[in-house]
Amino acid sequence: VQLQASGGGLVQAGGSPRLSCAASGRTFSSYIVGWFRQAPGKEREFVAAIYWRGGITYDADSVKGRFTISRDNAKNTVYLQMNSLKPEDTAVYYCAADTTSLVATRAPSAYDYWGQGTQVTVSS
Repeated sequence: VQLQASGGGLVQAGGSPRLSCAASGRTFSSYIVGWFRQAPGKEREFVAAIYWRGGITYDADSVKGRFTISRDNAKNTVYLQMNSLKPEDTAVYYCAADTTSLVATRAPSAYDYWGQGTQVTVSS
């Protein structure tokens, strides 16, 4: 599975960009696909995950109510709609696929395929 993340850039606070994660090589099928982010000097942080069939989990506090994860079966693509961005959302955002777990997890170690990351910088 090859994952390609895109959609990042420089955004003003309050902006609403949408990140995309396109898969090639194999379809997402029954995988769990997650978004993570990593700010400079910080550990990689779980943002959201989606079961390919449509179940969704979110980070508990930092993005709930602002970010929405979704998927397009036909395009084999997972999206992360980000609303009401804050400067503290600045990070490299990664998508990843967990091809073995039955239940979504927030642990990066569970995800076995990763995209290259896309930088999101939020200006105040």
